[in-house]
Amino acid sequence: MLVLGLLAVLAGAFLAVLEVAALAPLVVVLLVLGVLLLRGLITVAPGEARVLQLFGRYTSTVRAPGMRWVNPLTTRTKVSTRIRNHETEVMKVNDADGNPVEIACVVVWQVEDTAQAVFAVDDFVRFVLTQTETAVRHIATSYPYDNHGARGLSLRENADEITEKLSVEITARVQAAGVRVVESRLTHLAYAPEIAQAMLQRQQAGAIVAARQRIVEGAVGMVHLALEQLDEQDVVELDEERKAAMVSNLLVVLCGDRSTQPVVNTGSLYS
Repeated sequence: MLVLGLLAVLAGAFLAVLEVAALAPLVVVLLVLGVLLLRGLITVAPGEARVLQLFGRYTSTVRAPGMRWVNPLTTRTKVSTRIRNHETEVMKVNDADGNPVEIACVVVWQVEDTAQAVFAVDDFVRFVLTQTETAVRHIATSYPYDNHGARGLSLRENADEITEKLSVEITARVQAAGVRVVESRLTHLAYAPEIAQAMLQRQQAGAIVAARQRIVEGAVGMVHLALEQLDEQDVVELDEERKAAMVSNLLVVLCGDRSTQPVVNTGSLYS
């Protein structure tokens, strides 16, 4: 088609130079034909596509890279089919417990259906950005930042599950625009500055309580084992009062957060 278009234009120009009046209509026809043939040529780069419309009606999409000839009367819309990524701004939202948190994510996406991307929405790029932020806000408000040992998902402790749910929701929201979500992942997650210090103290207190609980459980087990060993090996006979005193002393030694000072009893057991 490129050769035919050039030949038609050259033939029309040659006949125009001859200035033969009888050939004037033929010159016009050849020039118009050549221009139309040349106008039908398009080049498609790798990672791009051309959406074709004829008199407002969608006809087809050209995806194969290289030079192609299409109907010269069609309009062509360039659409990039390359993989893109978008990172949202850090947004402040309230989690499921009502605590303000800061959250952001990155989404990797690609146009899969070029016709839907062009005709289903006004601007598919802006549509993807808006729906991504909406999905992030919805996920953040659906789960607590930290479940504090309770059952259920939390944003901080179940990152993989939350990321999977985020990808599913973004995919459902942008499907109308012919877009495929390759991957999405949270890039920022933290308490808002106004409550960050208070929540840090809460986390530290929870950690201290959990550590103390483990210490007490271990101390009780050690005391129980000591009493059983004394009874089994018949080392010494203790009445209930002395057993209670022994248990109290051992728990103080094992559960105390400071080192104890030993006291040597030089008298009898009951003095």
